[in-house]
Amino acid sequence: MKVAVVRFPGSNCDLDMVHGLRLVRGVEPALVWHEDESLGRGGWDAVVLPGGFSFADRLRAGAIAANSPAMAEVRRLAERGTPVLGVCNGFQILVEAGLLPGALLRNSTLKFVCKWTHVRVEDTGTPFTRSLKAGQVLDLPIAHGEGRFYLERGELARLERDGLVAFRYCDGSGRPTPASNPTGTLHNIAGLRNKEGNVVGLMPHPERAVEALLSPFGTSHGAMVLSSLLAGPARRDRA
Repeated sequence: MKVAVVRFPGSNCDLDMVHGLRLVRGVEPALVWHEDESLGRGGWDAVVLPGGFSFADRLRAGAIAANSPAMAEVRRLAERGTPVLGVCNGFQILVEAGLLPGALLRNSTLKFVCKWTHVRVEDTGTPFTRSLKAGQVLDLPIAHGEGRFYLERGELARLERDGLVAFRYCDGSGRPTPASNPTGTLHNIAGLRNKEGNVVGLMPHPERAVEALLSPFGTSHGAMVLSSLLAGPARRDRA
């Protein structure tokens, strides 16, 4: 499986993502510059938008990258059903590009938050969650200043009703509590999926949790997210 990891000016998790994907036997990741036309003719099986500070977060996080040449191809591939994953800044780019709904605002603390979190799997109907179980709790780190998901109340209710929440911050037992919400994000939302299920955005970093030695919990749950690409057909289980 060929996976394109799109590199923007200011990306800083691109090499981490390539490393994490290389640990998945059967996945061949490659860096693709955001202006490289090969994104449209590379025969990619999946695309990942990594974390970082694309274009120095000018205007808004992800706003300029959302209009880069790469995103026209990412949109075209997504419409064809190609799996697309956006992590942290990549999630912000997907939202700014209109591939996922809502907005990602400054954290309620008005501070950059860097910590390990517990995240509950809400939906297994995507290429990045199909090897997981609904309700499963993952240990994943976050590192961002603009991760507070916002959507108008009626649209948020529709999003929940349609089952588009892919990941939710929770405590160690899987309960999404106010105390387990690190950024003030609505409904403890940590990640979303599109209606078709092939586009996923999440604020936590799976590529930073692919080796148990680096986790305070001794887990490598991020590898489970990335290795889902090679799992069987996506299920539609929901927590």
